[in-house]
Amino acid sequence: MRKLILLFTLLSSFCGFSQSEELFEEANSAYQTGDYQNAIRVYEEIIDNGEASAELYYNLGNAHYKLNQVAPSIYYFEKALQLDPTDEDIQNNIEFARNMAIDDIEAVEQTGFEQWFNGLISAFSYSTWAVVAILFSVLFVIFFLLYYFSYKPLYKRLLFGGAMLSVLLCILSVVFAFQQQSYVQDNQYAIIFGEEVEVREEPNLRGDASFELHEGTKAKVLEDYQEWSRIELANGAQGWVKNSAIKKL
Repeated sequence: MRKLILLFTLLSSFCGFSQSEELFEEANSAYQTGDYQNAIRVYEEIIDNGEASAELYYNLGNAHYKLNQVAPSIYYFEKALQLDPTDEDIQNNIEFARNMAIDDIEAVEQTGFEQWFNGLISAFSYSTWAVVAILFSVLFVIFFLLYYFSYKPLYKRLLFGGAMLSVLLCILSVVFAFQQQSYVQDNQYAIIFGEEVEVREEPNLRGDASFELHEGTKAKVLEDYQEWSRIELANGAQGWVKNSAIKKL
């Protein structure tokens, strides 16, 4: 009975994967012919089926960009960057999309060691750092075995040094993986989807708005309160906006 259940599960997974592949090709064909609305519909259908990838989000961002839809294009490019932060095409296209946004928010620049350390961790996703850690652990085993069976003192010293370096890099990769995962989990960001959004000092409609934001602006979500979210911009400005005006990444 267990074998039948396992076989059924594998067949279902295979069928689901094949269906997603067919839908992805259908969406790509629609995009190539300029039918961007239909391409978006099919891409979103794949996401609704529980499938997600950097390529899928990237294509969806491109389709919205072709329709001059600022907020959705930036949103999906950001989603793609979360999965593959090193992809140059995503990095380039998100800059084009950001140029369509009205708000020009200058980020507070980090300096010194903090900038270098955060840049190093952000170079890869946490899953990529995990793969790097596995590769270094394999490299350690290879170096150690060669060291163990080597008889020449010079080779043994070099191989031992390589093994210890591999262990150190493996540990650092694991630390970076956890740091990157913690960064993604603890830092919730959102994209402004409202055409004009009032940012207020308190989570209510009393009083005047502190300032306004426009679609496509990225903000960090600090906390939620009922139907409101307190956000922080890259320049440090904070305020409350309606949840209906943003879409969290």
